[in-house]
Amino acid sequence: MTEFDAILFDFDGVLVDSEPMHWRCWAEVLKPIGVTLDWGFYREQCIGIDDREMLRMMATGSDPRRDWEHLWAQYPAKRELFRSRMLTAPPFPDGLGGLLQELSGKYKMAVVTSSGRPEVEPMLEAGGLRQYFEAMVCARDAARHKPAPDPYLRAAELLSARRPLVVEDSEAGAASGRAAGFEVLVVPDAAQTAELLRRRLSGSAAPAGGG
Repeated sequence: MTEFDAILFDFDGVLVDSEPMHWRCWAEVLKPIGVTLDWGFYREQCIGIDDREMLRMMATGSDPRRDWEHLWAQYPAKRELFRSRMLTAPPFPDGLGGLLQELSGKYKMAVVTSSGRPEVEPMLEAGGLRQYFEAMVCARDAARHKPAPDPYLRAAELLSARRPLVVEDSEAGAASGRAAGFEVLVVPDAAQTAELLRRRLSGSAAPAGGG
C-alpha cells in the first residue's frame, strides 16, 4: 500500500507562478479609486488568503477606513484583466505536464485554491492540464477558506481520499492542510514543485508537517 492515496495541490505558487500577476492586476484596478497595493504587503500578508479577506484587511487598515465592498466591486474588472493576460501564456513551469502524467493513475489529484474557478480552470485547460485533476475546490466551494481546514477536507471528500498529501507554498495554505489532519509538503515556488514532490514521494525527504 502506498503512503498516500491522493495529492492535493494548491494552485498559485505551486502549479503556476501567478501571484505577481494577481498583485499587478489588483493594483491596476484599485489605483483609479485611490487605493495603493504594494508588492511587499501583498507578498507578506495576502498570498494564500481569499481576495475578500485581503480587501477587508486593506479597508480596515486604510486612513480613513474604507468600505471593503466598494473595493470588492472592482473584482470583476480584476478577474477579466487577469484572465486575459494569463490565458495568453500561462506561466506553468517546464516539466509540470510530465510530472502530472507520471502521477496520473498512481494518485488521485485535485486542485485546492482560494482563487475563483473562472480564473483557474481556463488556465489549466489552456495548458492542457485540466484532465489530470479529478476535482477542484475553489473560492466558493468550501464554507470557510484557508487557513480553515474546509477546502482540503472537501477535496479529500470529493476524491474519497483517506491519506492525501497536501502541496502548498503559503503559511495559510499549510495551516489549512495541517488543520485537516493531512501531511503537508511546503514548496518555496512553483519551479521547485516537481523536484521536491518526487523526492517526498520517493521517501527521501522528511515531511514538512502533518496530522
